Amino acid sequence: MRFYPTFFRLVFSGMDAERAHRIGFTLIRAVDMTPVGWALRRFCAPDPGLATTAFGVEFPSPFGLAAGFDKAGKGVLSLTALGFGHVEIGTITGQAQPGNPAPRLFRLVEDRAVINRMGFNNDGAAAVAPRLQSARHRLARRYGERRRPVVGVNIGKTKKVDIADAIADYLVSAGQLAPVADYLVVNVSSPNTPGLRLLQSVDSLRPLLEAVRSTADGAAGRHVPLLVKIAPDLTDQDLDDVGALALDLGLDGIVATNTTITRGNLTTDPATVMAKGVGGLSGAPLKARSLEVLTRLRAAVGDELAIVSVGGVETPDDVAERLDAGATLVQGYTAFLYEGPFWARRINRGLARRRAAT
Repeated sequence: MRFYPTFFRLVFSGMDAERAHRIGFTLIRAVDMTPVGWALRRFCAPDPGLATTAFGVEFPSPFGLAAGFDKAGKGVLSLTALGFGHVEIGTITGQAQPGNPAPRLFRLVEDRAVINRMGFNNDGAAAVAPRLQSARHRLARRYGERRRPVVGVNIGKTKKVDIADAIADYLVSAGQLAPVADYLVVNVSSPNTPGLRLLQSVDSLRPLLEAVRSTADGAAGRHVPLLVKIAPDLTDQDLDDVGALALDLGLDGIVATNTTITRGNLTTDPATVMAKGVGGLSGAPLKARSLEVLTRLRAAVGDELAIVSVGGVETPDDVAERLDAGATLVQGYTAFLYEGPFWARRINRGLARRRAAT
């Protein structure tokens, strides 16, 4: 199972990163539709002792796949079969959009990092919603409703919608997707949609979150856990303010963090990095800052709400460190591209061994 890094180096490392992603994702989905898929689900299933409850939802494992990998909601069954306790779909926008021009996804292999400026390329909320409804029903048949992996949905602003009309645009997604989501994440932190990060200011964030919560719960006919995803580039005071706002509004949690616009902690030649252009940086270089943000937020909010920690997570020890630092759940993405399809299984097995030893 450790053959994948060699396979990646020989096959994928020289290939356009977005093309490699499409091929890999297609293969994962194809395997799930064969008899091998059944054996794979058993092989990768998390230890029952890893079950975790967050915002009233039962997760088979505290470790899940962050938004960005499956932007269309077409791979929920195959990705959960690999052992992820939850899969966060998206980012989904109110209207379908192609995203930014390619090339728009770049690897920094020496740093085990990725730069992306995808631009929320997705099929739109109306197209994704029925896929997720079908996926959740099929997951319930596979695992049972109480034990199935969790499906989260990450929503963002359509690029062509003016920032002044952002709330109405988010409400389109919330109304369509809340009924088919186990939880909903409002993404105001991608660096690849112009003006989006302006919504992280408390004055802008409050009315947005209040409106999304009301629309989501009304559309679903139940309370849909609501979280907000923030950038690692916020100041400590900004983090404290977001934490205070989340408590005041009674949010269910915060996802910390998105990608960064900084280019620190890199060993790749600066000229090579500059040549990749603008975009959000993810992967191992984000580890330290993501942990700092988690620690700061947990101090700000106490035990009142969930924190989903994401950024620079690669190993079982990394996940355990986040949990020990106060994370309720942990997500990864970039290391999946480097570690291959059995990455979640290795994380879960490592966590189970640690828990058995204590």
